[in-house]
Amino acid sequence: MFILVRNRVWAGVLALSAVTALAFCATGAAAASTPAKQGPTSVAYIEVNSNSLLNAGKYTLADGGGNAFDVAVIFAANINYDTSSKTAYLHFNENVQRVLDNAATQIRPLQQQGIKVVLSVLGNHQGAGFANFTSQQAASAFAMQMSDAVAKYGLDGIDFDDEYAEYGNNGTAQPNDGSFVHLVTALRASMPDKIISLYNIGPAASRLSYGGVDISSKFDYAWNPYYGTWQVPGMALPKSSLSPAAVEIGRTSQATVGNLARRTVSEGYGVYLTYNLDGTDRSADVSAFTRELYGSDTVYTP
Repeated sequence: MFILVRNRVWAGVLALSAVTALAFCATGAAAASTPAKQGPTSVAYIEVNSNSLLNAGKYTLADGGGNAFDVAVIFAANINYDTSSKTAYLHFNENVQRVLDNAATQIRPLQQQGIKVVLSVLGNHQGAGFANFTSQQAASAFAMQMSDAVAKYGLDGIDFDDEYAEYGNNGTAQPNDGSFVHLVTALRASMPDKIISLYNIGPAASRLSYGGVDISSKFDYAWNPYYGTWQVPGMALPKSSLSPAAVEIGRTSQATVGNLARRTVSEGYGVYLTYNLDGTDRSADVSAFTRELYGSDTVYTP
């Protein structure tokens, strides 16, 4: 992401400091009887171009059997631009579309296990982005596309990632102050009980207030986009909704993973963000943070 590599950068949505497995049953498909756990909400971005979304469900806590991950993020759908109609539209590449079309086998098993499934939406180098809608009507139309996708595929929410838009391409407008405010306001109105999260980067992330409206409270979660670092998102959200820690599994050292998790707990934050969960046994990397967050190692079940 930030360094023009799909591998994001060395950086690194979500928080909840209550009983996460029970709290997350509030939206989406009904979960099976999954052991509850105490501690921050753990999030896994999964690159479905190369990895299975089901990887998120293969990790459980050795002590108690709860899920190591509470939220799985499908990375990623795109905001594309139709040069004929001069409008933005929601696009799924073949790998994302495959996951959505096979929701019964790719999404429902996670939800039944108690894991929420959120769709990330990312720019696609075409000039369309969350921050350059030129009218409230246009922003609302794109919000409806996203909420329709959530409803159609039985998802638990939308994640915003304002990277790679390349504002200005194809004659598109530059970012303006009202665009993202209109977009998020419309999305929250159309899906009041679903997750809306923010990968805290890009022009949209710095344009959260317009015309007397501040949309910070419309987000459930926001997190640091720089993996291997600690950075508190500058939003008016409670600590329980923020992830200052961000790690890339298999790339951020286990010592750093553990230190960031320890700091998450000691400073009272409610979310721990991870990226790039692949198909190999990453139980050592996952255990590095679950020991600090939940007091338990993690077991991997292929």
